[in-house]
Amino acid sequence: MPPEIRFPHLGINISHLSETAFSLFGFSIKWYGVFIAIAVITGLLVAVNEAKKSGQNENLYYDYFIIAVIVGIIGARIYYVIFSWQEYKNDLLKIFALREGGLAIYGAVIAVVIWAVIFTKKKKYDFWLFVDTGIFGLIIGQVIGRWGNFFNREVFGGFTNSFFAMQYRLDTVHAEIREQIMDNLITYEGAQYIQVQPTFLYESLWNIGLFVILQIYKKHKAFTGEIFALYLFGYGLGRFWIEGIRTDQLMIAGVPASQALSLVFIILSAVFIAYKRISVKRKNS
Repeated sequence: MPPEIRFPHLGINISHLSETAFSLFGFSIKWYGVFIAIAVITGLLVAVNEAKKSGQNENLYYDYFIIAVIVGIIGARIYYVIFSWQEYKNDLLKIFALREGGLAIYGAVIAVVIWAVIFTKKKKYDFWLFVDTGIFGLIIGQVIGRWGNFFNREVFGGFTNSFFAMQYRLDTVHAEIREQIMDNLITYEGAQYIQVQPTFLYESLWNIGLFVILQIYKKHKAFTGEIFALYLFGYGLGRFWIEGIRTDQLMIAGVPASQALSLVFIILSAVFIAYKRISVKRKNS
């Protein structure tokens, strides 16, 4: 049987890739959910480690995390539903069918930041220090979580013959996704494949680079909150590019919603960084 997934220029062939990881009490647990769980736990551990290294109370981050997980899932779902309203308006109960998929990372980011504002105000803690620390956990969570999309065979772009080109065997791709790209079908060992941009991979690699850059830069930050702002700027840049080549964007007024939001984050964070740096420079002089 021809492989289900190929990276032809990398020489990688994957004969079979199941969406289901295992069954528990009669329920099928998908790899997507497993990767999200791993991403969340790893992100927490990274944030706690950052807190330890900077002499902060690590228990504060554990306390925040308990509610943040719930808030993040709700935010991710609300964002997805808002920009996919046609899919849900005639069946509102479908909104709660999380097992069918439909989470958007930007919704989660917005929700957990709002919760951070509330949490730090309640604890009388420096919000900017808190997000400068916790953002490293968020980035690592994004790096890992995107691989759930790989197992779901989703989040990819149009046809490419670039070095990272990825091929999905046509009969293994969901029907609604299959319709998004049917041009330039590739034949290999008698089977047909769609050859696409692996945008999930691009975003994962981009976030690894962003994590490394921020780790190097954090010792040189000019003000508290700069790491968080640089995250918004750096992630916004990457996401703006990636959303432009995806085939499954959430749209608003004919524009990819996450691409528009990325542009907003890029502009706001750049203005914030410039303003704070000028203020610091004036204060020091």
